[in-house]
Amino acid sequence: MTALEKSKCANMADEIGDILTLTPSLYKALCDTPREIFAPVTRHAYSLDAQPIGGNQWISSPLTVAKMTLALEAEGIDNALEIGCGSGYQAAILSHLAHRVFSVERIEKLATEAKKRFEALEIRNVHVRFDDGNVGWKSYAPYDRILLSAAAQQVPQTLFNQLKNGGILVAPIKKDGKQFIVKFKKDAHGEITQKALDECLFVPLLSGRESNLNFILRK
Repeated sequence: MTALEKSKCANMADEIGDILTLTPSLYKALCDTPREIFAPVTRHAYSLDAQPIGGNQWISSPLTVAKMTLALEAEGIDNALEIGCGSGYQAAILSHLAHRVFSVERIEKLATEAKKRFEALEIRNVHVRFDDGNVGWKSYAPYDRILLSAAAQQVPQTLFNQLKNGGILVAPIKKDGKQFIVKFKKDAHGEITQKALDECLFVPLLSGRESNLNFILRK
């Protein structure tokens, strides 16, 4: 990163830190991840706002990313699964905390672009798959943590099946016309408990895959 990018990242992390209590590892991840490469409009990259990235998809506000990451408790874990890679920013933040990050994206163009960003930033512990996020990524399951970057009425059972006993899943859940960040915990016996946290706003969790041709036709 350039000195200017580092300064912008630090200012953004400080602004988030005035709102949330960040762990030292998450604060460092925010400082060490240049947001400009992920945001479509670079001059707005470090504002605490979501931005459209095409295909009716958005890059989440860095404040929301911080909230989701704190809820996930991902520091020092082995593996994490993200559903909805989008621009790749959330996965890039997780790459500083987890040993391995697996991210599924249903829109081929976004998956390809995210891979290129990780290569440019020399992030080697994030793996991206073009697929329907509802089915997860069974090859590397079970996961210590699972994060949904898209809102659902309920979490697909397939994803709970891919979560380790003792693991945490964080997802935006729709309820009464609103969305809430919900933290699910799976105990040693496989029982699920949940706790609603902050209100949020995410794009919906959709099924199927969208190829480059379909993406172009829909723009």
